[in-house]
Amino acid sequence: MALTGKLYLIPSPLGDGAPENVLPAPVFQILPQIKRYVVEEVRTARRFLSSAGLKGHIEELEFHTLNEHTSPQEVEAMLPLFEDGAAVGLISEAGLPAVADPGARLVALCHRHGIEVVPFVGPSSLMMALMSSGLDGQSFAFNGYIPAKADERKQALKALEKRSYHQTQILIETPYRNDSLFQDMLITLNPSTRLSIAANITCPDQFIRTLTVAQWKKQQGFTIGKRPCVFLIQAQ
Repeated sequence: MALTGKLYLIPSPLGDGAPENVLPAPVFQILPQIKRYVVEEVRTARRFLSSAGLKGHIEELEFHTLNEHTSPQEVEAMLPLFEDGAAVGLISEAGLPAVADPGARLVALCHRHGIEVVPFVGPSSLMMALMSSGLDGQSFAFNGYIPAKADERKQALKALEKRSYHQTQILIETPYRNDSLFQDMLITLNPSTRLSIAANITCPDQFIRTLTVAQWKKQQGFTIGKRPCVFLIQAQ
């Protein structure tokens, strides 16, 4: 089996806006050359590719799913996709593939077998939230999701706050739990700790704001809602 193909890491928009508003020209140039895609969700990927210029050609494409439920054996079974020099595109649900994304396992598979990995520039909600927060961008850590249970979550927040004296702490939450996490932050974190909230980045209703916990408590009636959101913490 000749494995001389390439894996292209294809970024996608963070919301429903036009892809050309957030993706660079080289992405649109490579898409017509790729016939095989590994995606987190087929319906979302088809919609994105259609809006990115492949409308009318979607049925010519081959889709394979890689999500949180994909087993290690199923990932390994994707190796033949690269036979005979085939180009394969990896697409996440939103933003950059393989960052806080199960697609990282396909990237690792390619490295194990000497298959070239080609990344493309695209929107990263984590980096865009950090750069627009005003918090320390010299030293930072992404923590992903923290526990959903109230007691465990509060313990995790206190631990993150302790680390944030020397390093900005970044975390995310399932959108329907955004506001419960926000309320736990107001209860648990010190009044002087800075908290940045970045929701729906790059979308028309983008919201990015950094305040101390004490200042957030004065924002009567504020809710995040079920919008993709990044939270950043820095104690002072």
